[in-house]
Amino acid sequence: MEAFDAVILGAGAAGLMCALTAGQRGRRVLLLDHADRAGPKILISGGGRCNFTNLEIAPERFLSANPHFCKSALSRYTQHDFIAMVERHRIRYHVKTLGQLFCDGSAREIVDMLVGECAAVRVDLRLGHNITEISRAECFRIETNRGSFVAPALVIATGGLSIPKLGATGLAYELARRFGLPVIEPRPGLVPLKVGGATLELFAALAGVSLDARVSCGRDCFRESILFTHRGLSGPAILQISSYWQEGGTLSIDLAPAIDAESFLKDRKRTRPKAELGSVLAELLPARLACALAEAAGLAGPMATLPDRSLKAIAGRLKDWQVRPTESEGWAKAEVTVGGIDTAVLSSKTMEVRSLRGLYVIGEAVDVTGWLGGYNFQWAWSSGWSAGMAI
Repeated sequence: MEAFDAVILGAGAAGLMCALTAGQRGRRVLLLDHADRAGPKILISGGGRCNFTNLEIAPERFLSANPHFCKSALSRYTQHDFIAMVERHRIRYHVKTLGQLFCDGSAREIVDMLVGECAAVRVDLRLGHNITEISRAECFRIETNRGSFVAPALVIATGGLSIPKLGATGLAYELARRFGLPVIEPRPGLVPLKVGGATLELFAALAGVSLDARVSCGRDCFRESILFTHRGLSGPAILQISSYWQEGGTLSIDLAPAIDAESFLKDRKRTRPKAELGSVLAELLPARLACALAEAAGLAGPMATLPDRSLKAIAGRLKDWQVRPTESEGWAKAEVTVGGIDTAVLSSKTMEVRSLRGLYVIGEAVDVTGWLGGYNFQWAWSSGWSAGMAI
């Protein structure tokens, strides 16, 4: 039986940040993970270059049953604080679209930085430890296949259910039940969406076509690229809206977000009277999509012969294409988990369970989910730091 000031379960982004922060404050920290390496999600993120934060972090870009919960942590440990650590380690990075920050080299640099910071303050990192039992009397007692540990503080940083091939499990929710914590039903987020029937036939024929579009679900809207696939839709705008979409909901897709489509078509009727509809639509859309939409409209003949009401209908399809997905592609393709342990039982300042002293929940295990583009990593850094400062 070994004793520590704190045991952190999960050596991902949030767990590493929590461990190094607590270690810097002189705490004796044990960081446990069942995997054989630290930070597997960090390593694959951003195409292997790790989109480690975003310059435009704002609370309204996070989903939660309590949209105000994330404000404290995000304001106390900001994207600029994490960037300062990256720069201190001389990791070169660049800014891509929409404020996204990526390593110039490899995501391995971010993992090495975090593990190195942990080592510098003597965090005891142990991999390949499977949790078999957790109990609490005066202290928390953690039983594993490779030893038993006790500590007055226990941090749940085991993430959600997304990307199970990297070792994701439901341990956070099992522990929530063990300690009587409510859980907002988890569902896949930042995930491609599937369609069925005739829509699937059309999309499968368009597989590989990508274009700029505005995608809406209710009041929520994103303008980025979309990608047609053999199963449905993907691309940044679809991944973003998927976190807001729920089964049975309908998406509205604007395929020509920069123009007044009806005015455009009427103008082309005047200036290109002999052109076919598909040729005119190809001015706005990829050729395969333009031809598919023209064929679906069933309008033959040159533009000069097409009635204005038909052009109005085509414009309506361009600006408000109603698509009802059948389901998402599930946990295997989801980048994050929407939902998680209910923030109602947590302190927004310390991430501690208010009714159970010494128990903390951070990162993806919490019902806080960010946008695509470095937001979820920043939540991991901010929530991990907040708990690390409180242990």
